Amino acid sequence: MFAVFAAAQVTMVLASVLVLLPFAADPGVLDEGGRLPPWPLLALLVVPTALAALVAVAGTAWLGGGPRAGRARRELALRWSGRDLGVGLLLGLGGLALTLPAAALWSAWVGQERASSAVGDAFAGRELGLVPAAVAFLAVWLIAPIGEEVLFRGVLWRALERWGWHRWVVLAVTSAVFSIAHLELLRTPLLLVLSVPLGLARLLTGNLLASVVAHQVNNFLPAVALLLTTTGVVTA
Repeated sequence: MFAVFAAAQVTMVLASVLVLLPFAADPGVLDEGGRLPPWPLLALLVVPTALAALVAVAGTAWLGGGPRAGRARRELALRWSGRDLGVGLLLGLGGLALTLPAAALWSAWVGQERASSAVGDAFAGRELGLVPAAVAFLAVWLIAPIGEEVLFRGVLWRALERWGWHRWVVLAVTSAVFSIAHLELLRTPLLLVLSVPLGLARLLTGNLLASVVAHQVNNFLPAVALLLTTTGVVTA
């Protein structure tokens, strides 16, 4: 499972490079600020994470333990449960009560501009059409959480479980790796705070669905803010 996780991470990096490669070869297509056009930027937002998640699922189905039928679903601890969905929803809402004040304090400490996310920086000052803005909204709200949870609370979590690590240690390690893997050094402590309720959802239910839902709840407000600013409804 560690090999699957590593392969998924490599896929993410290579996909990012492939999306950016045409613009490195022809920088004339960049806008006056040296930024990517909207659709390649959206591809960079969606494609690497989606491909990495697909590689993770395929690799788990191939290398995971137990009977091949349903192997990926079992190894990733993904199953439908209305109760676990509700737990994820509650922990996502509870996480907002934790992360919103933490984000406000963090912004006050480091400054609003330095506290913004990589996605926020990439779309800052842009006004998109309704369709690309809606794609960005769905990517941040729904797609990114699914991909990231498959990687960190799915594959990596299972790999550490197979090593026999205590579940609270697994929660701590996956949360730390999740925070560091975003490669946003200044925001790493804030991302660590964000990851705690997501890991708790996975730990308490034993179901990846719960952490996906908690992550999507947490991402909803930033996704709405992105939609409103990129459509010009509000000023960033």
